[in-house]
Amino acid sequence: MKAIVTIMLKNGVLDPQGKAIGHALNNLGFANVGEVRMGKVIELELAENDAAKAKTQAEEMARMLLANTVIESFKVEIAA
Repeated sequence: MKAIVTIMLKNGVLDPQGKAIGHALNNLGFANVGEVRMGKVIELELAENDAAKAKTQAEEMARMLLANTVIESFKVEIAA
């Protein structure tokens, strides 16, 4: 079973990468782009057949290692 963990900086946390991307897009002529936030996606292949257990495991991994929960939030999606 595949778990997809999406990690983003929490609202109010400065995102210099997002600002740089937004500025670059604006310089390339994409003036209609507003705020840009940069995040990361981690795909985990889990040896678990129960979707609820897989989600619980992936959430625990995210809390313990994958995300810095002081400044980042995360969400976990399970794909069969």
